[in-house]
Amino acid sequence: MSDQAHRIIFDGVSKRYLWRRDRARSFLDVFSGLMRGREPAHEFWALRELSLTVKPGEAVALIGPNGAGKSTALKLASRVIEPTKGTVAVSGRVSALLELAAGFHPDLSGRGNVFLSGALMGLSRRAIQDRFDEIVEFSGVSEFIDSPVRHYSSGMAMRLGFAVASSIEPEVLLIDEVLAVGDRAFSQRCLDRIFGLKERGTAILFVSHDLEAVRSLCERAVLLDRGQAVLEGPTDQVISRYLRRASQFEGKDVRQEREERWGSGEVSIVEVWLENDQGERVSEWMRALPSP
Repeated sequence: MSDQAHRIIFDGVSKRYLWRRDRARSFLDVFSGLMRGREPAHEFWALRELSLTVKPGEAVALIGPNGAGKSTALKLASRVIEPTKGTVAVSGRVSALLELAAGFHPDLSGRGNVFLSGALMGLSRRAIQDRFDEIVEFSGVSEFIDSPVRHYSSGMAMRLGFAVASSIEPEVLLIDEVLAVGDRAFSQRCLDRIFGLKERGTAILFVSHDLEAVRSLCERAVLLDRGQAVLEGPTDQVISRYLRRASQFEGKDVRQEREERWGSGEVSIVEVWLENDQGERVSEWMRALPSP
């Protein structure tokens, strides 16, 4: 497949940060540092030689422990930061759900922040007005839409942020843990909206510790650890490797029986199924959840 058929391309991407322990905190510290010489900078590689592609209508997950480099990869894709080595190419209209409501002005009302955020995403005032009622209804904060955002709970602000960011019909969607923005019903609505975007051809790069959401949404996954890609492949296979590695890290006696099994073997899970609210077995985990 040609590069033109991909929305997101990482080609040998690495990201390095430099830091010093003796950061100056006052003029005296600066003067003292000049007299004795500065401590050499220390290197920290948040990401090393990452290569991946995401095509239209495809969802790829980045999974791994905290500090693995997942959020760094999303920031590189959104151009918040630039790579130290390698290239990142992203084509099409991008919506980045990284830090919801981070750009909201606390003294503006929810209404004002909807228009401000929409404008920053490249929407005209008319386009925002056409979407406004749907944004407010989806967020569930209509009662407070004309109140200053500083009076919102963090959950309310994040829900409004998701509603705005997901309303622009992006061609590329970058997601970092947004399914934790509310209760289960609202998280399900978020996931439904993400599925809708995917069906309409949006390329999705997804970071979440919710492995069931990852399994449901993504065809492929990449396991990151200390900035390096350990495994890329079908989602179930990558999740199994991640869980085995996590068990080993915790010092458990791991005995692999099959590709998707781990543990000591003292207890075995024989059968698992999901039921909906009528007590009927279902094949997809989302169907087991009650309607919002």
